[in-house]
Amino acid sequence: MDLGFFTMPLHPPGSYHAATLEADLEQLIYLDQLGYSEAWIGEHYTAEWENIPAPDLLIAQALGVTKQIRLGTGVTCMPNHNPFSIAHRIAQLDQMSRGRIMWGVGSGGFPGDLDVFGFDRRTGTNREMTRQAIDLVLELWNDPKPGNYKTDWWDFNVPEPEDDIGLRVHMKPYQDPHPPIGVAGVSPKSETLTLAGERGWLPMSINFVPEGLLQSHWVAVEDGASKVGKTADRTNWRIAREVIVADSSAEARKQALTGTLARDMEGYFLKLLPRSKMLGLLKVDPNMPDSDVTNEYLVDNIFIVGNPEEVAEKLSALDESVGGFGTLMAMGHEWQPEDFWKSSMGLLKEEVLTKVETVSR
Repeated sequence: MDLGFFTMPLHPPGSYHAATLEADLEQLIYLDQLGYSEAWIGEHYTAEWENIPAPDLLIAQALGVTKQIRLGTGVTCMPNHNPFSIAHRIAQLDQMSRGRIMWGVGSGGFPGDLDVFGFDRRTGTNREMTRQAIDLVLELWNDPKPGNYKTDWWDFNVPEPEDDIGLRVHMKPYQDPHPPIGVAGVSPKSETLTLAGERGWLPMSINFVPEGLLQSHWVAVEDGASKVGKTADRTNWRIAREVIVADSSAEARKQALTGTLARDMEGYFLKLLPRSKMLGLLKVDPNMPDSDVTNEYLVDNIFIVGNPEEVAEKLSALDESVGGFGTLMAMGHEWQPEDFWKSSMGLLKEEVLTKVETVSR
C-alpha cells in the first residue's frame, strides 16, 4: 500500500490567505521529506473553508522545494475553465515538473462555483461539459486540428500552422501521452468511476463514506473496464481517509474529538452536507437519523484513529473489506498543534504501513 495525501485544504473563514498558503506549502515539503508518494490539492472559488482557487500555482511553487513527491490537482473543476487554456496550463506544469504531476479532473459539485459560470447542477450540463472538455484537451495534446471549436460553453480557434517559423499550437505534456488522469467518486456506483474504468484513469474515493459504499465504487470501476474489454487494476485505486495516529489510543481519540479534525467536521462538513442532501452518504445504516451523524460517530465508524497497532489493524481490515486498493490518501487539516500532526503523519508512514497486511492483488 502506498501512502499519499489529499488536502482541500481546510481553513476557517477569515483566515489570512498568505499564511494558510505558506502553511499548506510547508505540509507538502514535510510530506516529501517523509517519503509520501503523492499529494493532491483541491480547487474551489467560492468556499472560504477550502480556500485555494488555483492548485496548479501551489503545485508550481512546491515543485521547486520538494524532491520526489508527485503532485496533483484534486481536482481541476472543468466547468471553471476554458479547455484551450487549461490544456496549456497543465501541459506547461507537467513540463516544469519533468513528469511529477498528476491531473485530477471533475465536473465540480460546489453550488457557488457552478453559479459563477452559469451552470445548474440539477440539469447535469456541468457533467456533459466536463466529458467534452477532457476529450478536447486530450485532442489538443495529441493532434490539435485547425478550426473553430464552439459549444454552449466555449468558443476558440486553433489557427492554421505556419511550420516554417513555428507558428502553431505546440505545447504538449512532458509525460507521454499525458499525465496520469484521476477522477473522484462520491455516490454509490459512481458514473465518474465507471468512466475511470473505461478510460484507465485513476479512481479516487472520498474520505467519509462507509466501507459498503466504497465496495460499490470498485464495482463501478470494474463495470467500466469490462465495457471496453479491460481489466481494472486495483493498485490504481486511491481511497481517502481521515487518519490520526498517536502513541496512545487515548491521545489519538482526544485529538480526533477535540482538535482540528473535529473543528472542520463540526464547523463545516456536518453543516454543508445536509444542505446538499448528501449526509446520507456518511451513514453505515441508511435508516439512522441525521442527528446521529456526529463527529464521534464518524470517529467510531469511518475514520481511522488509534495507536500504530490499531491503525494498522484498521487499515488491513479496510483493505480486506474492499478487496484491496493501491494508495491510502490521508486527509489534510491545519497542523495544530504542529508537533502532534507531524508525529501523526510520521507514525503513519514509518510505523503503521510496515504493519499493514494487504490482500493479494
